[in-house]
Amino acid sequence: MFRKVHLYLTALCAGITTTILIVMSLLYLYLSEKELYENQFRSFQNDMSTIATSLEQQSVISMEWLSKMETRGSYTFYVLDNGVPFLYNRLSNLSESSDTRKILDSCLEYYQNTFEVNFSEEIDDNAYNTCHHVEFPFDPAGKKHAFHISVIELNRGTSSLQLLILSPLDFLREQITRQRVRFFLIDIAAILLLSLFSFFFTGKLLQPVIESRRKQTEFIAAASHELRTPLAVILSAAECLRDADAKRQTRFLETIRQEGEILTSLVNDMLTLSASDSQRFSCHPAPVELDTLFINTYEAFEPLAAEKKLSLTISLPEEAVPPCMADADRMVQLLSILLHNALSYTPEGGHIDLALSYKKNRFHLTVSDTGIGIPDEDKKKIFDRFYRAEKARSTKGHFGLGLSIAAEIVRLHHGSISVSDREGGGSVFTVILG
Repeated sequence: MFRKVHLYLTALCAGITTTILIVMSLLYLYLSEKELYENQFRSFQNDMSTIATSLEQQSVISMEWLSKMETRGSYTFYVLDNGVPFLYNRLSNLSESSDTRKILDSCLEYYQNTFEVNFSEEIDDNAYNTCHHVEFPFDPAGKKHAFHISVIELNRGTSSLQLLILSPLDFLREQITRQRVRFFLIDIAAILLLSLFSFFFTGKLLQPVIESRRKQTEFIAAASHELRTPLAVILSAAECLRDADAKRQTRFLETIRQEGEILTSLVNDMLTLSASDSQRFSCHPAPVELDTLFINTYEAFEPLAAEKKLSLTISLPEEAVPPCMADADRMVQLLSILLHNALSYTPEGGHIDLALSYKKNRFHLTVSDTGIGIPDEDKKKIFDRFYRAEKARSTKGHFGLGLSIAAEIVRLHHGSISVSDREGGGSVFTVILG
């Protein structure tokens, strides 16, 4: 299931970024090409203004000048004097059957049908006078930007001169084609990189979900296992209760009661963790005198330690400590879990110490025991749900949820909890609160 989700998310992420990339590339190409054509057209207009000004200053248009102007701008000149082509045109291979001549004739026809010419009223008989010049893009096939055309009309008395200047845009189209190919290759490479990034990125995003699913599966399996044992005992005792005498019935009823208490404890712990997962694990911080809370907790557990023939001591700072912002009930629950854990896994004759210290504006709460200890490889997992380091620690009534609840309480108080080895054997649980 997660594999399909991973692939779907990869496709979605890569698809969105690819679409954005392509749209941005097309937009950039459109604006870039538009600007290239506009710049080229402005440059062409400037050249035509220069040529028109030069024509105004000449009384005779020589073939040498025409050839020089054509070579300088890679232009094609087509000159008509009173509608008759110049000799220069025939010498320049602009015969009526040539393709260039046909294009020029089409340009002239388009010009005459599209533009209206207003001649100047002031005429100088000794020189040509620029009456009109206009530039426009033209393509006989109906496409955009095949040629730039300029038509310059001059007159002298009753004589009229028309000059068509054709500028092909092949070089500009080649430049644009190269730019498009570069962008295409860049986009292809970017799409591949984005797809790889999306694959790894979505994989990282799914890791917490996969891990949560794995833990949930393990939690359900472990809970089912823990619930099965007391239920089996209760059902077995209830079955035996039918045919038992009064004395045996009392024993079976006691067994059912004990297993029921175990089930109640397990269900309560599971509900507590469920509340934590759904952010319903209540915590109401208020100023708490931790030394007083420690003394009360010690007095509550001291009889239980004596019953199990264990030595329970308490260590408090000699100087008064400031109040700690914490939930008093949760602090009692935390200490009870740690002390229950120590009492359960410390053999007779062992020692348990409950200690409080205040260092560098931090409260240090420790519960140490001389019990069986915890292997190093299990220290990082000891706060996981239903985790127990070894069978020797699987004391009846302990399901591996207490330390998970303790860790959640510490997390709610923005503190830290850790476990280390005690010198001489045993474990030390340390809680640090700010």
